[in-house]
Amino acid sequence: MSQQGDRRGHEDEWWGELYRRDTDDVGPAPAADSVDDRFDSASRTVAGPRPPAPAPAPASSPTPASPPAPGAPWGPPAPHHPTRPPRPDPAPGPAGSPGPAGPLPADAFEPGVLPCADAYEWADLGPDTVLDGARCGAATLRAVSSRGESARRRGEPRQDALLTARFGAGPAGLVLVALAGGAPGAVGTHRAAREVCEWIAGAVGRSQARLVDDIRTGNRGALKSGLHRLTDRALGRLRARAAELGLDPAEYAASPRCLLLPTDPACRTRVVFGAGDGGLFRLRGGAWQDLEPAVPGPEAEAEAVGDVPAPAAPFRFRASVARPGDVLLMCGGGLAEPLRARPSLAGHLARRWTEAEPPGLAAFLADTRTRVEGYADDRTAAAVWEA
Repeated sequence: MSQQGDRRGHEDEWWGELYRRDTDDVGPAPAADSVDDRFDSASRTVAGPRPPAPAPAPASSPTPASPPAPGAPWGPPAPHHPTRPPRPDPAPGPAGSPGPAGPLPADAFEPGVLPCADAYEWADLGPDTVLDGARCGAATLRAVSSRGESARRRGEPRQDALLTARFGAGPAGLVLVALAGGAPGAVGTHRAAREVCEWIAGAVGRSQARLVDDIRTGNRGALKSGLHRLTDRALGRLRARAAELGLDPAEYAASPRCLLLPTDPACRTRVVFGAGDGGLFRLRGGAWQDLEPAVPGPEAEAEAVGDVPAPAAPFRFRASVARPGDVLLMCGGGLAEPLRARPSLAGHLARRWTEAEPPGLAAFLADTRTRVEGYADDRTAAAVWEA
């Protein structure tokens, strides 16, 4: 018998021992001896016999109420609430903002069925939604990963993964936001998404000092080369892991996207890298800019690096200097696709995110969960507001 079978057999014996009927170490006491019983006994001993309770006085006949006026409702008067003034119509969107100015409906689909759990694979369980945020130097970070409506209806786990981590402190600190999208419906992709985020985070943490120095000095060539190799090796580990599990590599795959954010307020360089589906957008002057090419170009070429084979998805890399007032949005395919295809969603988020202050965590979650007909995948995103 395998080790797992031995463990299950041992636990079955333990369970049967716990619920044996002939066990006499538990059960009700033969006589009433509760705290209430003892209190009643002591009260009777100290206070003596209680006098009989007086008979209740006869109820007086109520005065008949006057009938309501014709057309008025019966019953007690309704409580008075001050009338709330009507909300004004939304103002038109800023110049260059796509879509109508009317607000979009919030996501009203609440979680229904929990994913099925395995008592021996607790690592497979994850919450419906992960939400995080922080102050990073001159920027404010918001990050979220939320299960899509399709997975909620089917009782499937969230396929996307999100990891936020800070390495170091002060001017030498570095914040990493790693997200990865798994293929909807495939076996084990939620594990693959989590593992690729953890592998990349480990490598970034070990190379923190070098990465911070390259970002601060603008060493773009070294950054692109090193992060390209890191991405390819992480995807290679996923392929090797799929072979260990006897799965097709397509069934154990993920699309990682990562953001490097220095905690030095004087450094405004933001670095994004990864591979696969997703998007990178910048909100500047009230208008969205798509920072990823629609077709593979010089910044999105799949090529081998040393002894590491080229990934199936093109490598993505972007290093840019932020301006005060910018909002940088990195997201998985579940949000990038409707943001590109539906101008109403782009306009709604542009109006919401050009306010004086960045949204709080709850407001950011509501914004990213804005419902768009025809799009029901996980929503995972990280946004940076520049002060």
